[in-house]
Amino acid sequence: MSSTIVAASPPDLLRRLESLCHGRELGSLASRLGELAALVAPDVARFEDATPSLRADASAVERGARHLLDLGGKRLRPICVALTSRLGTGFDARALDLAVAVELVHAATLLHDDVVDVGDTRRGAPAARMVFGNAISIFAGDWLLIDALRRVRAAGIEGVLERLLDVIEEMILAESLQLERRGRLDTSEAQWFEIVDGKTAALFRWAVFAGGRAGGLDPARCEELERYGRHLGIAFQAIDDLLDLAGDPAATGKALFTDLREGKLTYPLIVAQRRDPSLNALLARALRAGEDADFGEVRAILDRTGSLESCRALALEHAALAKQALDALPPSPARDALATVADATVHRPT
Repeated sequence: MSSTIVAASPPDLLRRLESLCHGRELGSLASRLGELAALVAPDVARFEDATPSLRADASAVERGARHLLDLGGKRLRPICVALTSRLGTGFDARALDLAVAVELVHAATLLHDDVVDVGDTRRGAPAARMVFGNAISIFAGDWLLIDALRRVRAAGIEGVLERLLDVIEEMILAESLQLERRGRLDTSEAQWFEIVDGKTAALFRWAVFAGGRAGGLDPARCEELERYGRHLGIAFQAIDDLLDLAGDPAATGKALFTDLREGKLTYPLIVAQRRDPSLNALLARALRAGEDADFGEVRAILDRTGSLESCRALALEHAALAKQALDALPPSPARDALATVADATVHRPT
């Protein structure tokens, strides 16, 4: 592990968001993002320095893991740990261990997902499985997961490791449900929420719970934070679903309709099906065509039914609920920053 802490600077995500917000005449949010960047920059610098680094004789598994970590990412989960710890005693060495751990768990799921989904790219670059092979990608994910659990154990905060084990189980069961639904056109909104609660929201819940516990917050306060984390995770996934169908591939690093090509029915498609049943035949045809599918008619129905707007409205609703969960906490710069994270989640470019 490197012994030199990198210079503190706002994470790339925050710089991109500031630019996006100004472009959309969201200057107030852009200004708040600048404040957020200044608040967490030293914590993010410590986080980046503490992530696993390559040894000179690194194994293929370590190189596969580092390949993904070097691609960067939003760092929202570690930022959530840092901010919630700052609601209490601050971002100390134990909170740092938990911030690294949550990102390693997230990275492990991405390495596994790319194998399950036969994904070729990740964050605009070749996926680890394309560089090192499927087996190495799986083992690299396992290696990161073990490292994460060791860090949580080393932090020694009562209940945090047990809660993470529960969350990992939730994530596995949600992934299993999503796999069972793959290629099926009868996924309901209720099933979508069940998958998202486990696959995406659960790790956000743990991040804010762990940060709060590291900061010495009492169980009641941590429960409010978990409510924040759940709604933040749902808002985050809703925007992911939206960007998969209507985003800018140059910004997201992901081709449009990737989820549908993988047989996943996202929220806008579920809503559009309900509003226009003729979409079913088009989706079935697209799934059969695979990479050769033409999604022009699907996109036209999404536009006509207002399903993309409904997805954004869902994200905005849950971002508002996330902020509402913060009302029970005493005013502080960290609480304001968590509200900014919720707002930024629904205006992010990637």
